[in-house]
Amino acid sequence: MRTEPAAVRPPMRDALVTAAFQLFLERGYEQTTVDDIVALAGVGRRSFFRYFPSKEDVVFPDHERCLADMTAFLAASGEDDEPVQRVCDAARLVLRMYAENPAFSVQRYRLTKRVPGLRAYELSVVWRYERALAEYLRERFAGRRDGILRADVIAAAVVAAHNNALRSWLRSDGRDDAEAAVDHALGCVRSAFGTAAPQRIAGAAEDVVVVVARRDAPLWRVVKEIESQLGRN
Repeated sequence: MRTEPAAVRPPMRDALVTAAFQLFLERGYEQTTVDDIVALAGVGRRSFFRYFPSKEDVVFPDHERCLADMTAFLAASGEDDEPVQRVCDAARLVLRMYAENPAFSVQRYRLTKRVPGLRAYELSVVWRYERALAEYLRERFAGRRDGILRADVIAAAVVAAHNNALRSWLRSDGRDDAEAAVDHALGCVRSAFGTAAPQRIAGAAEDVVVVVARRDAPLWRVVKEIESQLGRN
């Protein structure tokens, strides 16, 4: 999977994040104000709100960028890309964002566990990732029987598998192999939901459909895929 390099983050933005987490650790999240953060960073309040709409946002400084990268990655998908594989690859962008700075990610994980408001905020962020995956899958499964249901279920499964592996890595203080854990978790999703990819044969009649399936795919799944491509319910 190839992605464009992330934009260089402004030094002031990083300074605000560093100052915020220093204070969160020293004083506690609730006891730290935006005024405290900007005073330690040596900037004004206006500078803080230029980068972060709220104090909660400074805890999750890269999620907007990551969500934009994921949306762009899915939008660049071609017709030949297998949908379940594509959303699994998109989920790995989130892992990459966490793995860019393991120490910070572990620190944020510990902070979020202690602050109910941050856990709620994090859930809203996770929901946005899930909706991005589901919207892509809904387009790919448009016209299929239970296409919307399948899209939503697969998107939820990808997020659940990714987050399970990610939390396991964070609980190890970033020492375990995050990529291997996420690959294993997403492999379970592909095994359960991987769809056969219909292909047309050049020069063949329009009513000829070739279905490519994994060797270990259940027969009933292959049959259902053939039926769906032939328009049979």
